[in-house]
Amino acid sequence: MCGLVGLVGRGDVAADIYDALTVLQHRGQDAAGIMTCLDGRFHQRKSEGLVRDVFRQQHMQRLKGPIGIGHVRYPTAGSSGPALAQPFYVNSPYGIALAHNGNLTNSEQLTREIFQDDLRHLNTDSDSEVLLNVFAHELQTLGKLSPGPDDMFAAVTAVHRRCRGGYAAVAMIVDHGVVAFRDPLGIRPLVVGCRQTAAGDEYMVASESVALDVLGFRLIDDLAPGEAVFIDREGQLHRRQCAENPRLLPCIFEHVYFARPDSMMDGISVYKTRMRQGEALAQKIRRLRPEHDIDVVIPIPDTSRTAAQSMAHELGIKFREGFMKNRYIGRTFIMPGQSQRRKSVRQKLNPVPLEFEGKNVMLVDDSIVRGTTCREIIQMARDAGAQKVYFASAAPPVRYPNVYGIDMPSARELIAHDRTVEEVCELIGADWLVYQDLEDLIRCSREGNRKASGFDCSVFDGNYVTGDVDRDYLDRLDALRNDDAQNRARAKTLADGAVVGLHNDAT
Repeated sequence: MCGLVGLVGRGDVAADIYDALTVLQHRGQDAAGIMTCLDGRFHQRKSEGLVRDVFRQQHMQRLKGPIGIGHVRYPTAGSSGPALAQPFYVNSPYGIALAHNGNLTNSEQLTREIFQDDLRHLNTDSDSEVLLNVFAHELQTLGKLSPGPDDMFAAVTAVHRRCRGGYAAVAMIVDHGVVAFRDPLGIRPLVVGCRQTAAGDEYMVASESVALDVLGFRLIDDLAPGEAVFIDREGQLHRRQCAENPRLLPCIFEHVYFARPDSMMDGISVYKTRMRQGEALAQKIRRLRPEHDIDVVIPIPDTSRTAAQSMAHELGIKFREGFMKNRYIGRTFIMPGQSQRRKSVRQKLNPVPLEFEGKNVMLVDDSIVRGTTCREIIQMARDAGAQKVYFASAAPPVRYPNVYGIDMPSARELIAHDRTVEEVCELIGADWLVYQDLEDLIRCSREGNRKASGFDCSVFDGNYVTGDVDRDYLDRLDALRNDDAQNRARAKTLADGAVVGLHNDAT
């Protein structure tokens, strides 16, 4: 999962892109990058780390230009490292930079085609570089010295024909403008907004609407599945549907965990969706244990807070903040390695003993993936004096890996894979475990937009909506994503050292 920003303004845009990326920081903490364009030249700064650490004053001063794109990265497979920081760049045709959120499920096939048929070189194993080169090749085959909107849309149409998976992308073409597009199933999110200034309208595309809100942009619309927008250098917005059979099947895990609660996605309020998730959990608790003995509902900060508040209200039980969060520790779901995740939980959360002592506590989290975090937190609750510790997940059991841009581990590292609810409950050390039902989760999201054809729920039901994911693909993914493989990849990255040219300070 990554965060994207593209902006065509009336003055230098780097500062606005920086601000937008800080709002999207929750979507990726591995690396960040900004690239701008002025008078036919790209200026860039990208590196590993958080936005606030990657960009210093001297970097921002050099990022000149009224056109720019930005990216925060969260690795989805293989290694992380400076070579994989985005945006990526190719000099032909025109000079194109691209940032990408998602995952191409046919990247191996495309890599062969790019080398054998398109005669293009790839410098990394990132599918984002694959997507950039596919787009660049399709634009180049048109043979235009000065491409217009029709040419941009023709290239995106060809991209949709060749690429499979979940993807949203924003590309900057030297002295021409910004192109953004979304996969034909709308799995990964992308929105466009407008801001009026004395000099004229400015346009921004971003992964979430909150990036528009903080900068004073008015949300125009979500990009439809398969749709592309082109904002030319004069600041004119062009839109076109570029896919043959688009359907809206957005990733439901955005609503559960990844998106900020104040975002709107495909007309769906993430905040209201999470409220409905809490209500549905409360109703299930009433069905299963009408005479329950829960004394207090406590969220595991931060993404579960809305669902926990709604659950407590529906049950008529006290809601309390029982864990205080150190906000300078990253999201444990994103962190590599079991030992690092386990250590970070204790550093990240500290219990308030008064809220636990002698009480039957219902802890609420957005989901349970590996089980490492919730097992540590349940023990923390017991150590703080809880009499009984119950646990509720706002999402159903996560039993399958994600292939569309979320780095969920291999199936064998998912605690619910091939296990019953009772077995998971015993493993995490809870006195009772309640999962959301998948039908209820879908209903909670669909109430926000009944025009949605459905949702990508593959991590829960194993149904991969692109129809091209089989056992061989999942086995190859397992070899890349399990903790041992990622530890080896990180060690190799450190041994190889930094790649020349990736830390240039926008010169």
